[in-house]
Amino acid sequence: MKTICIFGDSITWGACDEKGGWVERLKVYLAENYECVDVYNLGIPGDTTKGILERFEAEAQERVDGEEELILMFAIGINDTRLSEISLEKFMGNLNEIIKRAKKLSSKIIFVGLTPVDESVKEVNIDNYVNEKIKSYDTIIKSECREKKILFIDVFGSFSKLDYKKLLDDGLHPNTKGHEIIFKLVRDYLINNKIV
Repeated sequence: MKTICIFGDSITWGACDEKGGWVERLKVYLAENYECVDVYNLGIPGDTTKGILERFEAEAQERVDGEEELILMFAIGINDTRLSEISLEKFMGNLNEIIKRAKKLSSKIIFVGLTPVDESVKEVNIDNYVNEKIKSYDTIIKSECREKKILFIDVFGSFSKLDYKKLLDDGLHPNTKGHEIIFKLVRDYLINNKIV
């Protein structure tokens, strides 16, 4: 039995997708194609690395017993980039603490990278989401994962190769097509790396 706990924010939760988001798609796909894999969507809209630190250990432990293999996935960081949220230094500290604590629970840890935004959308601008900053936080996640031998799925790079503004619903959250792309990236990564 494998249990996949996916922690994140509103994008993880499935905002702006008629099919429930990339995590819901992954849950359905794994249920149809693999035996004994449970997927828990533990995304909370607006969450940051600070929020994840406060909750992920207890929430993961509630969902497994000694017989199950626990796989931890984190799709977090875009809300940290907002002007008044989490400084770069604090973000790095939180990220390292998440990794340190996660390693005590599982040997299979995966980070899902951040998504770019459409800065021309008024609400995105008001909320201070800026691609340059998002990319820098995403690069930190990628580099920390490489250094600590943690798996990383590059969503920012994949979206940037496409006309990504057409993959966004409100300038920030992926639309149905965007969630489908993230789902396929994650699905293929899990299969190719023999995690499922």
